[in-house]
Amino acid sequence: MRNLLISLIFLASPALGQDIEEGGRTFFVFCASCHGDNAEGNGPMAEILTVVPPDLTQLAVENGGEFPTVSVLRQIDGRDPEPVHSGVMPAFGMLFEGEPATMKLPSGQPLVTQQGMLDLVAWLESVQVE
Repeated sequence: MRNLLISLIFLASPALGQDIEEGGRTFFVFCASCHGDNAEGNGPMAEILTVVPPDLTQLAVENGGEFPTVSVLRQIDGRDPEPVHSGVMPAFGMLFEGEPATMKLPSGQPLVTQQGMLDLVAWLESVQVE
């Protein structure tokens, strides 16, 4: 019963406690070297990689106008069964061990992950172009 109550509290908000600024700092530290400071796929390492890093500002456009939250989370943490990067992108999930966090997906389903992942995904969603 206690877990149900806790889940209901977390699900009251679609994105409870996401910190976009913290997500941006995380992106700059772990992702910008390949994806670029603005997430456009033009980081300093992009020239030497065998697979060009994607422009992450286009994720919603490439997904019919909707940000693919679950796919992005799975790609970052390494659980995506069909790696977009052909296995080139490291799995960063282990870096986000910490405080669990819950968000409600557009489908209404709860998603439990770590706070750092939610912050990073919130930042990525904030940089989407139309």
